[in-house]
Amino acid sequence: MLNVASNEAWPTGFQINPSPAAIPGEWLDAFSQVPSAIISDCLGRNVGGLGLHPFHGRGHMCGTAITVRVRPGDNLMTLKAIQMARPGDILVVDGSGDQTRAIIGGIMRAMALKAGVRGIVVNGMLRDHDDWLDGKMPIFALGCVHRGPSTDGAGEINVPVSCAGLVVNPGDLVVGDSDGVVAIALDQLTRVYERCRQLLDREASILKGIEEDTLDPDRFNAMLRAKGCPV
Repeated sequence: MLNVASNEAWPTGFQINPSPAAIPGEWLDAFSQVPSAIISDCLGRNVGGLGLHPFHGRGHMCGTAITVRVRPGDNLMTLKAIQMARPGDILVVDGSGDQTRAIIGGIMRAMALKAGVRGIVVNGMLRDHDDWLDGKMPIFALGCVHRGPSTDGAGEINVPVSCAGLVVNPGDLVVGDSDGVVAIALDQLTRVYERCRQLLDREASILKGIEEDTLDPDRFNAMLRAKGCPV
């Protein structure tokens, strides 16, 4: 892989690719109103990070994925990615699920806020937990530990990553809330959003039926009978 800026080969283990195109603001506005669970349902119910927890309290996160892959316990390339980030980006950091060291903390949070980053997803650990609790910077991670990182490892920026089982490509739309984190490819946004709106409307109708007691009382028995259960 050639360094586009210098036409020189990258050192072994290092790669920095240009940032992807930012997702248009109308899509960010649209998906900012859609829960991650609804998106997950519309993606087949088997897509999304597992074991990622919000450490910022409550709040919705939505933005363009800037991806980073780092050596376990190291954050040098994440520091570089924050420097490259644009307002509206989401940093997605694959730290291989290592839980022995935090790879992001309060100083990096301040840097990300200054850069206009909309949120951070870490397949690894954070620290300085109290700093995140004001909710200004959404962050999802596997856990929290006081041990700090090294800053001398190799890594890659804007490459496909796996973050707690969630595959994220640079330029994907990343959505996170109290239920978890999901990602949608740019070419799927229209189709997925249409499905999300249909599901949200259907759930609203069900909730209205529950409130007004107008749902078919035999609906679950019918489902059981269709499966051969004699009820």
